[in-house]
Amino acid sequence: MAQGSYIFVHTPRPAHERIEQALEACLDRAGGIGGAPRLAQAMRHAVYPGGARVRPHLCLAVAQACGDDQKALTDAVAAAIELLHCASLVHDDLPCFDNADTRRGQPSVHAAFGEALAVLAGDALIVAAFEAIARAGVAAPGRIGPLIALIARKVGAPSGLCSGQAWESEPAPPLTLYHQQKTAAMFVAATMGGAIAAGADPRPWRILGERLGAAYQVADDLLDVLAGDGDLAGKPIGQDQAHRRPNAVAVYGVEGAVAMVRRLVAAAVDAVPPCAGRAALVELVRAQATRLAPQNLAVSAA
Repeated sequence: MAQGSYIFVHTPRPAHERIEQALEACLDRAGGIGGAPRLAQAMRHAVYPGGARVRPHLCLAVAQACGDDQKALTDAVAAAIELLHCASLVHDDLPCFDNADTRRGQPSVHAAFGEALAVLAGDALIVAAFEAIARAGVAAPGRIGPLIALIARKVGAPSGLCSGQAWESEPAPPLTLYHQQKTAAMFVAATMGGAIAAGADPRPWRILGERLGAAYQVADDLLDVLAGDGDLAGKPIGQDQAHRRPNAVAVYGVEGAVAMVRRLVAAAVDAVPPCAGRAALVELVRAQATRLAPQNLAVSAA
């Protein structure tokens, strides 16, 4: 699963604190009395120090734009989406997939704890994500079902993250569908999940997630090709070429991929639906636009 570090990095502190506190509560439960200590350690290693927390910040921003009347539930949904993302990275790094020794600038989970604990840590993070929603949804029980159904669809098959990862085992994965499922699906979970958590209609928020998620994946394709020694990415680079995976740069070239990122970000801004917090959310997306296509990467390819 793609992981970059160039959008939503300057998020207001309160949102950051909400996300980190919610993640800490989930990991505290998972590491409770009677649990296997090294499994708990492996789960924490997968979540911390963390990347930009792009998806949970987006989830909170949408919920706030919709009123955010159940903050505990919003926080749980945001944390759940991040836990699922982290689980996907743990599994993505395994020898059967990318065989990556580093992630976010530190040893990957399987490199630090072994393959068996990496598989179990990823599985446990998935379970912890759904537990978080179930616990926090008690105050608004009518929202639990729609939230779990949405997130399960965006993580599983036939059109979620798992299906996106599975395209890598097919002989000729289609680039657009691959990107939609592998990355954009979880951005849709973030936008629509934030709306549901706040008691709003999630349907108008789907397109924002799709377009922003697509922009993020194309930007990550640029990073995979142009990041040099991998320090900027915090993970091994050149993985798409090494594993013969679809990459927007290979299809459209560097200039074409950069232009695509810019078009998608502009389309994401246009897709923010009318709401009380629309101006703040539009500004948040616009403020991060240049980070989606870092200029130093574009220049380095000249």
